[in-house]
Amino acid sequence: MQITSPHPTNPTDDLDLLDRYWRAANFLSVGQIYLLDNPLLREPLEPEHIKPRLLGHWGTTPGLNFIYAHLNRAIQAQDLDVIYVCGPGHGGPGMVANTYLEGSYSEIYPDITRDADGLRKLFRQFSFPGGIPSHAAPETPGSIHEGGELGYALVHAYGAAFDNPGLIVACVVGDGEAETGPLAASWHSNKFLNPAHDGAVLPILHLNGYKIANPTLLGRMSDAELKCLFEGYGYEPLFVEGSEPAAMHRQMADALDVALASIRSIQQNARQPDATVERPRWPMIVLRSPKGWTGPKEVDGLKVEGFWRAHQVPIANPRGKPEHLALLEAWMKSYQPETLFDAQGRLVPELQALAPKGARRMGANPHANGGLLKRELKLPDYRGFAVEVTSPGKTIAEATRELGKFLREVITLNADNRNFRIMGPDETASNRLDAVFDVTERVWMEGIEPYDVHLAHDGRVMEVLSEHLCQGWLEGYLLTGRHGLFSCYEAFIHIVDSMFNQHAKWLKVSRELPWRRPIASLNYLLTSHVWRQDHNGFSHQDPGFVDLVANKKADIVRIYFPPDANTLLWIADHCLRTYNRINVIVAGKQPAPQWLSMKDAATHCDAGIGIWSWAGTEPADEEPDVVMACAGDVPTLETLAAVDLLRKDLPDLKIRVVNVVDLMTLQPRSEHPHGLSDRDFDSLFTADKPVIFAYHGYPYLIHRLTYSRTNHAGMHVRGFIEEGTTTTPFDMVVLNELDRFHLAIEAIERVPGLSVSAAHVKQKFRDALIEHARYIRAHGEDMPEIRDWVWPNSSGGTTPAQAGD
Repeated sequence: MQITSPHPTNPTDDLDLLDRYWRAANFLSVGQIYLLDNPLLREPLEPEHIKPRLLGHWGTTPGLNFIYAHLNRAIQAQDLDVIYVCGPGHGGPGMVANTYLEGSYSEIYPDITRDADGLRKLFRQFSFPGGIPSHAAPETPGSIHEGGELGYALVHAYGAAFDNPGLIVACVVGDGEAETGPLAASWHSNKFLNPAHDGAVLPILHLNGYKIANPTLLGRMSDAELKCLFEGYGYEPLFVEGSEPAAMHRQMADALDVALASIRSIQQNARQPDATVERPRWPMIVLRSPKGWTGPKEVDGLKVEGFWRAHQVPIANPRGKPEHLALLEAWMKSYQPETLFDAQGRLVPELQALAPKGARRMGANPHANGGLLKRELKLPDYRGFAVEVTSPGKTIAEATRELGKFLREVITLNADNRNFRIMGPDETASNRLDAVFDVTERVWMEGIEPYDVHLAHDGRVMEVLSEHLCQGWLEGYLLTGRHGLFSCYEAFIHIVDSMFNQHAKWLKVSRELPWRRPIASLNYLLTSHVWRQDHNGFSHQDPGFVDLVANKKADIVRIYFPPDANTLLWIADHCLRTYNRINVIVAGKQPAPQWLSMKDAATHCDAGIGIWSWAGTEPADEEPDVVMACAGDVPTLETLAAVDLLRKDLPDLKIRVVNVVDLMTLQPRSEHPHGLSDRDFDSLFTADKPVIFAYHGYPYLIHRLTYSRTNHAGMHVRGFIEEGTTTTPFDMVVLNELDRFHLAIEAIERVPGLSVSAAHVKQKFRDALIEHARYIRAHGEDMPEIRDWVWPNSSGGTTPAQAGD
């Protein structure tokens, strides 16, 4: 696109000052990588001034500093509300340098003063033991995105812009990052951004041409090819390219003015009364600049600037090689620090004046510390959505369908403040949450045909067939102060394993920073789960995401297995009220027996684990012969069916039924705040009786959580053992030996003396398994006695454990 600035700058305007500001940021960035002392080079540089280990990345940093300085100029001139998302993974030196120059860094960290002593501390702490990371981490003011793992900058930026009508999110996308799958899909986020009520994202593709040791794909593409690519994505690209600073400043100032004028025009047109809103062509900037710009051209006779050798530490050994030390000193002095900082080491006043003030500084913008803006989510009384349960197992309902009704009301209550969204990969209806479509639609800025269903330019549901985008949008939305839910098929949530990891790490560090205010929790609803993917087959059968979740810090993660609709409603309400956590809820969507009234469900969920006295046969004053434990809706069904078999065939067997809804209660209290004390754990599971534990996922996780318990040796866990196919629902549990017959047989085998005396009962159950295999192959469905099984009449009630919060 031809760049003609709507606000043409005079050649003698402040671009010379802007260049000095950029040089100050570059100087501070180099200092962080290299220096322990002598921060302003006011004495000759000596080996002892150099860090013994040089860690950090220079290559992308000067370009990031260049962009930051120009955004400052635009914010000042137009009083803009802007945050900066730094995609290039190793841009930490630049982000720290710029927030220090604008003053926000020293306000948060008063020990890093704006003088020579503060500079010394600033340099020393970078990538140094006890200091700060090399990325734009939670410790960095103004950051909502850590570039340690590449691919997520643009999707985070769009998540931040949704429902933030006054915000502009400047997102720098590195050309290395642009090669990742998630980033490539993220360009399509513009099809979900509504200019009438959302903010704007200004992507800035930073082409410096090289990754760690190779050229980048986009960096080698011609401008003509890039123009076609991004026009195809729906953008209007503006090109800024070169290496001569004065000309580059002029180009960037003009391009930024054009882009901002375009954004302003798009939004003004969309926000007119009775405006017809269609998907606009949003602007973006393609910035070509040399990797390691303004750094050493060559080191030891080898090309550095404009090449991959500039990626990390261009001058490798200034502490040990005099020629390297001299080269570093010359490099740093080329920025003329004596013209940038006064006698006390403070940025000179005319450069300080270039930074925005107060909350307009990108390092102090409250959207980048979203807890400052977080409003409480309005929630209905979950009890009003209860499924009536007069006797355990008699009522049949779909748990997630009932949750959909609750979420419908959540959307209604928060419609005015636009504070809640549901994300999912084209599965909201499939996962039985379609009641939400009574009050909202799916966001869709592309064309809408008359026969389309539940598509609109405005809506609270966001669906795209990319788990990466769903997760990234929600993270950006939460990090800027809002609330949401991510619904996904259980097997395919693994696609975002690494994104979950990064968000968990972000929360872990953020909780340790008093200035980072709490944000709403990231809530996952995993359904269409392993035990009810019999129709889609083995590819859709994997319950292992919770194993990954359980690895994280106890203060961060929670894992819930509601056995029915009422427990799911209680848990969903609870999770939506929490903050600074990741909550994983695994719940089925198929018609299933309902076990607990809402009153009993609330009691049970509040404890997280409990004895279902109505299901067991143990006398009140005696210990059981066997404990039948379960976690998950299908394991609970099969456990209760197994208990029913044992009650009928072995009426003298004393059985206790324990249901686990909060998986983390199994850990010791010392390991997790929800964990049971050893005394409470033993009171539930006994100290020496066999425990037959039917678990939703891979069995080893239960062993891992309970390994230190008194009765761990007595824990016999059955779960998913990687057997699956397209088959009947009951055959899925049979294949994995989690069915009622295998559970009952194991109980008989584990109770001392029973294996011999009840051999005829075991044989009966084995015969039933043989008959099951014959029947499904003949009829293609489960036996009637399996399909139609119901729990015998009983009065309700649970005995909750004395668990934690």
